[in-house]
Amino acid sequence: MLSYTHMKEKSRNVYMVAGGVTKFAKASPEMDFRLRVKKAFDYAMNDAGLTLADIDGSVASYFSDHFQRQLMSGIMVQDYLGLVPKPSKRIEGGGATGGLAFQAGYEEIASGRMDTVVVYGFETMSHVNTWKGNEFIALASDTNFDYPIGGFYTGYYAMMAVRHMYEFGTTVEQLAKVSVKNHGNALHNPYAQSPMKLTVEDVRNSPMVSYPLTRLDVCAMSDGAAVAILASEDRAFEITDHPVLIKGIGTGTDSMRLADRPFGEVPLLPNEKPSDYKDLKYPGVHSFRAGRMAAKEAYEMAGITDPINDLDLIELHDAYTSSEIQTYEDLGLCKYGEGGQFIDEGKPELHGKIPVNPSGGLLAAGHPVGATGIMQAVFMFWQLQHTVKKHFHDDYLQVPNAKRGLIHSHAGTGTYVTVTVMEAAK
Repeated sequence: MLSYTHMKEKSRNVYMVAGGVTKFAKASPEMDFRLRVKKAFDYAMNDAGLTLADIDGSVASYFSDHFQRQLMSGIMVQDYLGLVPKPSKRIEGGGATGGLAFQAGYEEIASGRMDTVVVYGFETMSHVNTWKGNEFIALASDTNFDYPIGGFYTGYYAMMAVRHMYEFGTTVEQLAKVSVKNHGNALHNPYAQSPMKLTVEDVRNSPMVSYPLTRLDVCAMSDGAAVAILASEDRAFEITDHPVLIKGIGTGTDSMRLADRPFGEVPLLPNEKPSDYKDLKYPGVHSFRAGRMAAKEAYEMAGITDPINDLDLIELHDAYTSSEIQTYEDLGLCKYGEGGQFIDEGKPELHGKIPVNPSGGLLAAGHPVGATGIMQAVFMFWQLQHTVKKHFHDDYLQVPNAKRGLIHSHAGTGTYVTVTVMEAAK
Protein backbone atom coordinates (compact mmCIF):
# COMPACT_ATOMS: atom_id res chain seq x y z
CA MET A 1 0.00 0.00 0.00
CA LEU A 2 1.39 3.42 -0.95
CA SER A 3 2.19 5.72 1.95
CA TYR A 4 0.34 9.01 2.12
CA THR A 5 3.63 10.84 1.39
CA HIS A 6 4.07 8.82 -1.79
CA MET A 7 0.46 9.45 -2.85
CA LYS A 8 0.84 13.17 -2.22
CA GLU A 9 3.85 13.34 -4.51
CA LYS A 10 1.83 11.82 -7.33
CA SER A 11 -1.50 13.63 -7.00
CA ARG A 12 -2.93 17.11 -7.50
CA ASN A 13 -5.05 19.17 -5.12
CA VAL A 14 -8.77 18.76 -5.76
CA TYR A 15 -11.46 21.33 -4.94
CA MET A 16 -15.23 21.39 -4.92
CA VAL A 17 -16.51 24.42 -6.82
CA ALA A 18 -20.31 24.00 -6.99
CA GLY A 19 -23.20 21.86 -5.86
CA GLY A 20 -26.92 21.38 -6.27
CA VAL A 21 -29.63 19.33 -4.56
CA THR A 22 -33.29 18.68 -5.31
CA LYS A 23 -35.77 18.56 -2.49
CA PHE A 24 -35.78 15.05 -1.09
CA ALA A 25 -39.28 13.59 -0.88
CA LYS A 26 -41.13 10.36 -0.21
CA ALA A 27 -42.36 10.54 -3.79
CA SER A 28 -41.96 13.02 -6.64
CA PRO A 29 -43.93 11.54 -9.54
CA GLU A 30 -43.71 14.79 -11.51
CA MET A 31 -40.06 14.00 -12.29
CA ASP A 32 -38.27 10.96 -13.61
CA PHE A 33 -34.68 10.37 -12.50
CA ARG A 34 -33.18 12.21 -15.48
CA LEU A 35 -35.11 15.41 -14.89
CA ARG A 36 -34.41 15.17 -11.17
CA VAL A 37 -30.65 15.11 -11.78
CA LYS A 38 -30.97 17.86 -14.40
CA LYS A 39 -32.51 20.21 -11.84
CA ALA A 40 -29.64 19.71 -9.41
CA PHE A 41 -27.11 19.89 -12.25
CA ASP A 42 -28.51 23.15 -13.63
CA TYR A 43 -28.49 24.67 -10.16
CA ALA A 44 -24.82 23.83 -9.67
CA MET A 45 -23.78 24.87 -13.17
CA ASN A 46 -25.62 28.20 -12.96
CA ASP A 47 -24.26 28.91 -9.48
CA ALA A 48 -20.71 28.47 -10.76
CA GLY A 49 -21.31 30.11 -14.16
CA LEU A 50 -20.22 26.99 -16.03
CA THR A 51 -21.20 25.67 -19.45
CA LEU A 52 -21.14 22.12 -20.81
CA ALA A 53 -17.87 22.92 -22.58
CA ASP A 54 -16.23 23.37 -19.17
CA ILE A 55 -16.93 19.77 -18.07
CA ASP A 56 -14.43 17.02 -18.89
CA GLY A 57 -16.47 14.03 -17.69
CA SER A 58 -18.64 12.62 -14.96
CA VAL A 59 -19.22 9.98 -12.31
CA ALA A 60 -22.74 8.55 -11.88
CA SER A 61 -23.96 7.35 -8.49
CA TYR A 62 -27.03 5.18 -7.96
CA PHE A 63 -27.58 2.23 -5.66
CA SER A 64 -30.05 -0.05 -7.32
CA ASP A 65 -31.05 -0.93 -10.87
CA HIS A 66 -34.30 -2.30 -9.43
CA PHE A 67 -35.93 0.96 -8.40
CA GLN A 68 -35.71 2.49 -11.91
CA ARG A 69 -35.98 -0.92 -13.63
CA GLN A 70 -33.09 0.28 -15.81
CA LEU A 71 -29.65 -1.29 -16.01
CA MET A 72 -28.17 1.79 -17.71
CA SER A 73 -29.65 4.72 -15.79
CA GLY A 74 -26.28 6.46 -15.58
CA ILE A 75 -25.77 6.78 -19.32
CA MET A 76 -29.39 7.88 -19.71
CA VAL A 77 -28.68 10.74 -17.31
CA GLN A 78 -25.39 11.50 -19.09
CA ASP A 79 -27.29 11.85 -22.35
CA TYR A 80 -30.08 13.95 -20.80
CA LEU A 81 -27.54 16.37 -19.30
CA GLY A 82 -25.89 16.85 -22.70
CA LEU A 83 -22.59 15.31 -21.56
CA VAL A 84 -22.22 12.58 -24.20
CA PRO A 85 -19.74 11.61 -25.65
CA LYS A 86 -17.58 12.66 -22.67
CA PRO A 87 -16.27 9.93 -20.36
CA SER A 88 -18.37 8.66 -17.48
CA LYS A 89 -18.60 5.69 -15.15
CA ARG A 90 -21.12 4.35 -12.67
CA ILE A 91 -20.24 3.73 -9.02
CA GLU A 92 -22.27 1.47 -6.71
CA GLY A 93 -21.53 0.45 -3.14
CA GLY A 94 -24.73 0.09 -1.14
CA GLY A 95 -25.46 2.94 1.25
CA ALA A 96 -21.95 4.35 0.66
CA THR A 97 -22.56 4.75 -3.09
CA GLY A 98 -22.62 8.56 -2.98
CA GLY A 99 -19.51 8.80 -0.82
CA LEU A 100 -17.63 6.36 -3.04
CA ALA A 101 -18.69 8.28 -6.16
CA PHE A 102 -17.53 11.58 -4.65
CA GLN A 103 -14.13 10.03 -3.96
CA ALA A 104 -14.04 8.58 -7.50
CA GLY A 105 -14.56 12.12 -8.80
CA TYR A 106 -11.70 13.26 -6.58
CA GLU A 107 -9.49 10.58 -8.11
CA GLU A 108 -10.28 11.69 -11.66
CA ILE A 109 -8.93 15.16 -10.85
CA ALA A 110 -6.05 14.09 -8.58
CA SER A 111 -4.74 11.69 -11.23
CA GLY A 112 -4.63 14.44 -13.86
CA ARG A 113 -7.11 12.70 -16.13
CA MET A 114 -9.65 15.52 -15.86
CA ASP A 115 -9.65 19.16 -14.76
CA THR A 116 -13.39 19.49 -14.09
CA VAL A 117 -15.73 16.60 -13.26
CA VAL A 118 -19.41 16.35 -12.38
CA VAL A 119 -20.44 13.78 -9.76
CA TYR A 120 -24.18 13.18 -9.94
CA GLY A 121 -26.24 10.89 -7.73
CA PHE A 122 -29.89 9.92 -7.67
CA GLU A 123 -32.46 7.41 -6.55
CA THR A 124 -36.15 6.94 -7.28
CA MET A 125 -37.39 4.70 -4.47
CA SER A 126 -41.08 5.59 -4.70
CA HIS A 127 -41.76 3.32 -7.69
CA VAL A 128 -42.16 0.35 -5.36
CA ASN A 129 -44.02 -0.34 -2.12
CA THR A 130 -42.03 0.06 1.09
CA TRP A 131 -41.84 -3.69 1.69
CA LYS A 132 -40.46 -4.23 -1.82
CA GLY A 133 -37.95 -1.41 -1.34
CA ASN A 134 -36.79 -3.02 1.87
CA GLU A 135 -36.33 -6.28 -0.02
CA PHE A 136 -34.18 -4.52 -2.65
CA ILE A 137 -32.09 -2.92 0.09
CA ALA A 138 -31.75 -6.29 1.83
CA LEU A 139 -30.09 -7.61 -1.32
CA ALA A 140 -27.07 -5.62 -0.09
CA SER A 141 -26.66 -8.28 2.59
CA ASP A 142 -25.31 -11.80 2.01
CA THR A 143 -28.11 -13.39 0.00
CA ASN A 144 -26.72 -16.87 0.72
CA PHE A 145 -26.73 -16.44 4.47
CA ASP A 146 -28.30 -13.30 5.98
CA TYR A 147 -31.10 -12.67 3.52
CA PRO A 148 -32.84 -16.07 3.73
CA ILE A 149 -33.17 -15.79 7.52
CA GLY A 150 -34.91 -12.43 7.47
CA GLY A 151 -32.01 -10.14 6.67
CA PHE A 152 -33.72 -6.75 6.64
CA TYR A 153 -31.40 -4.02 7.81
CA THR A 154 -33.58 -2.73 10.61
CA GLY A 155 -33.12 -6.10 12.28
CA TYR A 156 -29.34 -5.94 11.96
CA TYR A 157 -29.16 -2.44 13.38
CA ALA A 158 -31.56 -3.28 16.18
CA MET A 159 -29.27 -6.15 17.16
CA MET A 160 -26.24 -3.86 17.09
CA ALA A 161 -28.07 -1.24 19.16
CA VAL A 162 -29.03 -3.84 21.79
CA ARG A 163 -25.41 -4.95 21.99
CA HIS A 164 -24.21 -1.35 22.35
CA MET A 165 -26.73 -0.91 25.17
CA TYR A 166 -25.54 -4.12 26.84
CA GLU A 167 -21.81 -3.33 26.53
CA PHE A 168 -21.86 0.35 27.35
CA GLY A 169 -25.14 1.20 29.09
CA THR A 170 -26.49 3.22 26.17
CA THR A 171 -30.19 4.04 26.65
CA VAL A 172 -33.18 4.30 24.35
CA GLU A 173 -33.56 7.92 25.46
CA GLN A 174 -30.07 8.66 24.15
CA LEU A 175 -31.02 7.14 20.79
CA ALA A 176 -34.15 9.28 20.74
CA LYS A 177 -32.15 12.46 21.34
CA VAL A 178 -30.42 11.92 17.99
CA SER A 179 -33.80 11.87 16.26
CA VAL A 180 -34.97 14.97 18.12
CA LYS A 181 -31.79 16.83 17.13
CA ASN A 182 -31.77 15.87 13.47
CA HIS A 183 -35.47 16.34 12.77
CA GLY A 184 -35.28 19.68 14.56
CA ASN A 185 -32.35 20.83 12.43
CA ALA A 186 -34.29 19.87 9.29
CA LEU A 187 -37.00 22.41 10.14
CA HIS A 188 -34.60 24.98 8.67
CA ASN A 189 -33.50 22.93 5.62
CA PRO A 190 -35.81 23.57 2.65
CA TYR A 191 -34.48 20.45 0.89
CA ALA A 192 -35.35 18.10 3.76
CA GLN A 193 -37.96 15.37 3.54
CA SER A 194 -39.04 15.05 7.19
CA PRO A 195 -38.64 18.22 9.26
CA MET A 196 -40.33 17.79 12.66
CA LYS A 197 -40.28 19.26 16.12
CA LEU A 198 -40.07 16.20 18.37
CA THR A 199 -39.57 15.19 21.97
CA VAL A 200 -37.89 12.07 23.32
CA GLU A 201 -41.36 10.82 24.25
CA ASP A 202 -42.58 11.31 20.66
CA VAL A 203 -39.74 9.14 19.37
CA ARG A 204 -40.24 6.40 21.93
CA ASN A 205 -44.03 6.37 21.45
CA SER A 206 -43.84 6.04 17.66
CA PRO A 207 -44.50 2.53 16.27
CA MET A 208 -41.86 -0.04 17.16
CA VAL A 209 -40.05 -1.36 14.09
CA SER A 210 -37.46 -3.65 15.68
CA TYR A 211 -36.57 -3.20 19.33
CA PRO A 212 -35.19 -0.78 20.40
CA LEU A 213 -35.68 1.12 17.12
CA THR A 214 -38.98 2.91 16.59
CA ARG A 215 -40.25 4.45 13.39
CA LEU A 216 -38.62 7.77 14.30
CA ASP A 217 -35.25 6.08 14.92
CA VAL A 218 -35.09 4.98 11.27
CA CYS A 219 -34.65 6.92 8.02
CA ALA A 220 -37.21 6.65 5.22
CA MET A 221 -36.95 5.80 1.53
CA SER A 222 -36.69 8.87 -0.69
CA ASP A 223 -36.65 10.30 -4.18
CA GLY A 224 -33.91 12.83 -4.81
CA ALA A 225 -30.76 13.90 -6.64
CA ALA A 226 -27.56 15.76 -5.84
CA VAL A 227 -24.66 17.07 -7.91
CA ALA A 228 -21.12 18.06 -6.94
CA ILE A 229 -18.67 19.69 -9.34
CA LEU A 230 -14.96 19.17 -8.64
CA ALA A 231 -11.97 20.86 -10.24
CA SER A 232 -8.20 21.03 -10.23
CA GLU A 233 -6.55 23.88 -8.36
CA ASP A 234 -5.95 26.03 -11.44
CA ARG A 235 -9.53 25.60 -12.66
CA ALA A 236 -11.08 25.96 -9.21
CA PHE A 237 -9.82 29.49 -8.64
CA GLU A 238 -10.90 30.48 -12.14
CA ILE A 239 -14.44 29.26 -11.37
CA THR A 240 -14.93 30.69 -7.86
CA ASP A 241 -13.13 32.82 -5.29
CA HIS A 242 -14.23 30.39 -2.58
CA PRO A 243 -13.55 26.78 -3.60
CA VAL A 244 -13.41 24.09 -0.93
CA LEU A 245 -10.36 21.83 -0.75
CA ILE A 246 -10.84 18.08 -0.42
CA LYS A 247 -8.18 17.71 2.22
CA GLY A 248 -8.30 13.98 2.91
CA ILE A 249 -10.13 10.84 1.84
CA GLY A 250 -10.40 7.45 3.48
CA THR A 251 -12.26 4.22 2.76
CA GLY A 252 -12.65 1.19 5.02
CA THR A 253 -14.17 -2.24 4.49
CA ASP A 254 -15.29 -5.20 6.56
CA SER A 255 -16.65 -8.69 6.02
CA MET A 256 -20.25 -8.83 4.89
CA ARG A 257 -21.37 -11.13 7.68
CA LEU A 258 -21.17 -9.77 11.20
CA ALA A 259 -20.34 -13.23 12.56
CA ASP A 260 -17.18 -13.32 10.43
CA ARG A 261 -15.63 -10.29 12.12
CA PRO A 262 -12.88 -11.40 14.52
CA PHE A 263 -11.94 -9.67 17.75
CA GLY A 264 -8.74 -7.66 17.62
CA GLU A 265 -7.06 -4.48 18.71
CA VAL A 266 -8.73 -1.12 18.11
CA PRO A 267 -7.02 0.80 15.28
CA LEU A 268 -5.97 3.83 17.29
CA LEU A 269 -6.40 7.43 16.22
CA PRO A 270 -3.76 10.03 17.15
CA ASN A 271 -5.79 11.20 20.16
CA GLU A 272 -6.01 7.66 21.66
CA LYS A 273 -3.70 5.22 23.45
CA PRO A 274 -3.85 1.42 23.92
CA SER A 275 -4.84 1.71 27.58
CA ASP A 276 -8.09 3.42 26.54
CA TYR A 277 -9.37 0.05 25.30
CA LYS A 278 -7.51 -2.60 27.26
CA ASP A 279 -10.77 -4.40 28.17
CA LEU A 280 -12.77 -3.75 24.98
CA LYS A 281 -13.81 -6.66 22.75
CA TYR A 282 -13.55 -5.04 19.32
CA PRO A 283 -15.25 -4.64 16.95
CA GLY A 284 -17.94 -7.06 18.09
CA VAL A 285 -21.31 -6.04 16.67
CA HIS A 286 -21.31 -2.73 18.50
CA SER A 287 -18.73 -0.87 16.38
CA PHE A 288 -17.83 -0.33 12.73
CA ARG A 289 -14.22 -1.25 12.07
CA ALA A 290 -14.56 0.01 8.47
CA GLY A 291 -15.61 3.40 9.79
CA ARG A 292 -12.60 3.58 12.07
CA MET A 293 -10.25 2.61 9.20
CA ALA A 294 -11.80 5.19 6.84
CA ALA A 295 -11.41 7.87 9.49
CA LYS A 296 -7.82 6.86 10.24
CA GLU A 297 -6.83 7.10 6.57
CA ALA A 298 -8.61 10.42 5.98
CA TYR A 299 -7.20 11.94 9.17
CA GLU A 300 -3.65 10.96 8.23
CA MET A 301 -4.02 12.53 4.80
CA ALA A 302 -5.66 15.70 6.17
CA GLY A 303 -3.36 16.09 9.17
CA ILE A 304 -6.17 15.64 11.72
CA THR A 305 -4.75 14.73 15.15
CA ASP A 306 -7.63 15.68 17.46
CA PRO A 307 -10.93 15.26 15.60
CA ILE A 308 -13.28 17.05 17.99
CA ASN A 309 -11.05 20.14 18.03
CA ASP A 310 -9.66 19.98 14.49
CA LEU A 311 -13.10 19.68 12.84
CA ASP A 312 -15.89 22.29 12.95
CA LEU A 313 -18.87 20.17 11.84
CA ILE A 314 -19.79 16.73 10.52
CA GLU A 315 -22.41 15.27 8.19
CA LEU A 316 -22.55 11.53 8.91
CA HIS A 317 -24.61 8.55 7.80
CA ASP A 318 -27.39 8.32 10.41
CA ALA A 319 -29.63 5.76 8.74
CA TYR A 320 -30.51 4.83 12.34
CA THR A 321 -30.18 6.86 15.52
CA SER A 322 -28.01 4.06 16.90
CA SER A 323 -25.58 4.28 13.97
CA GLU A 324 -25.02 7.98 14.62
CA ILE A 325 -24.02 7.17 18.20
CA GLN A 326 -21.78 4.33 17.00
CA THR A 327 -20.16 6.65 14.47
CA TYR A 328 -19.29 9.32 17.07
CA GLU A 329 -17.01 6.63 18.49
CA ASP A 330 -15.64 5.37 15.17
CA LEU A 331 -14.64 8.94 14.22
CA GLY A 332 -12.90 9.48 17.54
CA LEU A 333 -15.18 12.29 18.71
CA CYS A 334 -15.36 10.34 21.96
CA LYS A 335 -13.99 7.03 23.22
CA TYR A 336 -15.70 3.75 22.35
CA GLY A 337 -18.60 3.30 24.74
CA GLU A 338 -19.13 7.03 25.32
CA GLY A 339 -21.42 7.81 22.37
CA GLY A 340 -24.55 7.92 24.53
CA GLN A 341 -22.90 10.30 26.97
CA PHE A 342 -21.75 12.42 24.00
CA ILE A 343 -25.36 13.11 22.92
CA ASP A 344 -26.48 13.55 26.54
CA GLU A 345 -23.91 16.33 26.93
CA GLY A 346 -25.22 18.13 23.83
CA LYS A 347 -21.87 18.09 22.06
CA PRO A 348 -23.30 17.25 18.59
CA GLU A 349 -26.12 19.83 18.83
CA LEU A 350 -26.20 22.71 16.35
CA HIS A 351 -24.68 25.03 18.95
CA GLY A 352 -22.66 22.32 20.70
CA LYS A 353 -18.97 21.50 20.64
CA ILE A 354 -19.12 19.97 17.14
CA PRO A 355 -22.44 20.11 15.23
CA VAL A 356 -23.33 16.74 13.71
CA ASN A 357 -25.87 16.59 10.88
CA PRO A 358 -26.96 20.24 10.88
CA SER A 359 -28.76 19.38 7.62
CA GLY A 360 -30.99 16.90 9.45
CA GLY A 361 -28.99 13.91 8.24
CA LEU A 362 -30.54 10.88 6.60
CA LEU A 363 -33.14 10.64 9.36
CA ALA A 364 -34.72 13.96 8.44
CA ALA A 365 -33.21 15.25 5.18
CA GLY A 366 -33.83 11.86 3.53
CA HIS A 367 -31.91 8.95 2.03
CA PRO A 368 -32.24 8.55 -1.76
CA VAL A 369 -29.24 6.27 -1.62
CA GLY A 370 -27.19 7.26 -4.66
CA ALA A 371 -27.68 10.95 -3.87
CA THR A 372 -27.09 10.84 -0.12
CA GLY A 373 -23.31 11.03 0.13
CA ILE A 374 -23.24 13.72 -2.55
CA MET A 375 -25.94 15.67 -0.70
CA GLN A 376 -23.64 15.63 2.34
CA ALA A 377 -20.83 17.07 0.20
CA VAL A 378 -23.07 19.83 -1.16
CA PHE A 379 -24.32 20.87 2.27
CA MET A 380 -20.75 20.78 3.63
CA PHE A 381 -19.57 22.86 0.68
CA TRP A 382 -22.18 25.54 1.41
CA GLN A 383 -21.28 25.48 5.10
CA LEU A 384 -17.58 25.99 4.40
CA GLN A 385 -18.31 28.68 1.82
CA HIS A 386 -20.56 30.36 4.41
CA THR A 387 -23.36 30.53 1.83
CA VAL A 388 -26.07 28.60 3.72
CA LYS A 389 -28.24 31.73 3.82
CA LYS A 390 -28.00 32.06 0.03
CA HIS A 391 -29.11 28.47 -0.60
CA PHE A 392 -31.44 27.86 2.38
CA HIS A 393 -32.90 31.41 2.50
CA ASP A 394 -31.94 31.87 6.14
CA ASP A 395 -28.72 31.30 8.06
CA TYR A 396 -30.13 29.42 11.05
CA LEU A 397 -28.12 26.29 10.18
CA GLN A 398 -24.91 28.12 9.27
CA VAL A 399 -22.14 26.98 11.60
CA PRO A 400 -20.21 30.15 12.53
CA ASN A 401 -16.55 30.27 11.49
CA ALA A 402 -16.72 26.80 9.92
CA LYS A 403 -13.38 26.10 8.25
CA ARG A 404 -13.07 22.31 8.18
CA GLY A 405 -15.68 19.59 8.05
CA LEU A 406 -16.09 15.85 7.56
CA ILE A 407 -18.59 13.81 5.55
CA HIS A 408 -19.15 10.11 6.20
CA SER A 409 -20.95 7.55 4.05
CA HIS A 410 -21.75 3.98 5.14
CA ALA A 411 -22.92 0.78 3.47
CA GLY A 412 -24.42 -2.44 4.77
CA THR A 413 -23.55 -3.15 8.38
CA GLY A 414 -20.28 -1.28 7.86
CA THR A 415 -18.98 -3.18 4.84
CA TYR A 416 -17.96 -0.03 2.94
CA VAL A 417 -17.41 3.27 4.75
CA THR A 418 -16.01 6.50 3.33
CA VAL A 419 -14.73 9.54 5.20
CA THR A 420 -13.80 12.77 3.43
CA VAL A 421 -12.34 15.86 5.08
CA MET A 422 -13.13 19.19 3.38
CA GLU A 423 -11.56 22.55 4.14
CA ALA A 424 -12.30 26.13 3.10
CA ALA A 425 -9.59 27.41 0.77
CA LYS A 426 -7.29 29.94 2.42
